[in-house]
Amino acid sequence: MKTELTILGCGYSLGVPRIDGNWGKCRNNNKKNIRSRCSAFIKKGSNSILIDTSPDIRNQLLDNKIKNVSSVIYTHEHTDQTNGLFDLRPFFWKNAKPIDIYGNKKTINSLKQRFDFCFIDKKNYPAIVKPHVAKKSFFLGKSKFKIKFKTIDVKHGVTSSLVYIFEKVAYLSDCNDLSIINLSILKNLNYLIIDCLKIDNNFAHFTLDQCLLINQTLKPKKMILTNLHADLDYDFLLRILPKNVLPGYDGLKINL
Repeated sequence: MKTELTILGCGYSLGVPRIDGNWGKCRNNNKKNIRSRCSAFIKKGSNSILIDTSPDIRNQLLDNKIKNVSSVIYTHEHTDQTNGLFDLRPFFWKNAKPIDIYGNKKTINSLKQRFDFCFIDKKNYPAIVKPHVAKKSFFLGKSKFKIKFKTIDVKHGVTSSLVYIFEKVAYLSDCNDLSIINLSILKNLNYLIIDCLKIDNNFAHFTLDQCLLINQTLKPKKMILTNLHADLDYDFLLRILPKNVLPGYDGLKINL
């Protein structure tokens, strides 16, 4: 059974263009420079898994004609990865049961505090999600649609983020932890989807040069850059990147 991954959003925390219309260095005549906040979608038969629920999740799902979500896996607790949680209510109604969500303990606790109304049954407002602390290894889906996930904790500024590894793919949307170059589990993947905020140094995100170093060390067949700032124009990246490194764009589909 074929598994497909869609990059729903590949933009940094403010998106491109920003809400005030600022495009930074991105050309506004290229649709691939229109970047909503980071989120992704994994589809294997009836197994429909969201990676993060960005503030743009409603439009992302509509644009990609995604009509069901069976579970959500969260990388970390920051608002640009989580603030779309409440928009998942229609999938609770459709499936007639709470949506299973997974994340590290800090993320789950943060969501419970900020979206308590999604976790607690109240009169006329049933809980729409069921929380789980993600283990180092776990399965999602049933029978032939099942997918095995492995997780590792990585540094993301003053907090940490979960890397999800599945079907020869790793997804690292927010990270500045160069120690990953020593992890055998991340070597020789088919796809490495990785945070590449900008060219300048940043305390919580990889730079372009760091991503290229990681590419040389871990040697994925393809590296896809995500969490892209308005400093990084799509065509500029195409011109300078090695052949196996691709700038992400909203709506990019990958057959795994």
